[in-house]
This record gives sequence, structure tokens and C-alpha cells, in this order.
Amino acid sequence: MKIKLEEGFPETMVTIQCIKITDEIRNIESMLLNSGKKFRCTKNYETHLLNKWDILYFESVDKQCFLYTDTEVYETNLKLYELEEILGDDGFFRNAKSQIVNITKITSIRPDFGGRIEVVMENGERTIISRQYAKQFKERIGL
Repeated sequence: MKIKLEEGFPETMVTIQCIKITDEIRNIESMLLNSGKKFRCTKNYETHLLNKWDILYFESVDKQCFLYTDTEVYETNLKLYELEEILGDDGFFRNAKSQIVNITKITSIRPDFGGRIEVVMENGERTIISRQYAKQFKERIGL
């Protein structure tokens, strides 16, 4: 793959020239289109706008939805199913009934009991890919 950057144009435009439009090309397209997506969330009665690439995972607990970064936890009004629709396949994966994980923030994986998979995030935090989602996860990351 070759990448060429040029300056001096009145508008930013990205052109992808390829032999065939593959899933990888579609993923690149999706990442470009959604790269500036920010999530509105709250912490200590303050509203924050977070870049989706800074989010490690989303979790639903007692009908409240939280998003986790390397060091902070924020609350969002969105439900997990709404987040799934917004995020699509754009680097995020529904790993359990109550979680959506950012695949790009996973540093290691290992098998766990009962067909589950344990993953370690960039900040060292561990979470589980449930048995129900394990096969899809393996396919998604190419195992």
C-alpha cells in the first residue's frame, strides 16, 4: 500500500485507488468518515466531548452506560445498542451483553475458562470476551 500526502488544495479529499473494493478498503473508508466522531459524556456534572479513539470500552451497569479511557470513567446517556449502531464495525466490538470494547486498544489476548477470552487493554485493565461473542471476535481479529 502506498500513501501520498499533498498540501495546497482548497478542500480536503481522500481518494483510494485499489484493484478491488475489499472489506479492508471499506474499513478504511469507515474510519476516515467517522474519524472526527466525538462522544458527549459527563463527569462530576461537567460535559465532556471525547474522541472515540480515546475510549477503551463502553459498559452498561444498572441501566447506566459508562465509557472508560486510560485513566477516567465518564457517563453517557446513550444505550449500548445505540452505541453499536453509531460505531458499526469501526474498530469496536460487542464483547459481552453489557460491554463494547475498542479492538485497537487491546494489547494481548488469552483463552479463559469455558470458551471465554481474556483481553488486556493498553492501560493494563483486563476484560472478558464472553463465550457467546468469542467466535465472532476471533474472526474479526483474524484468528
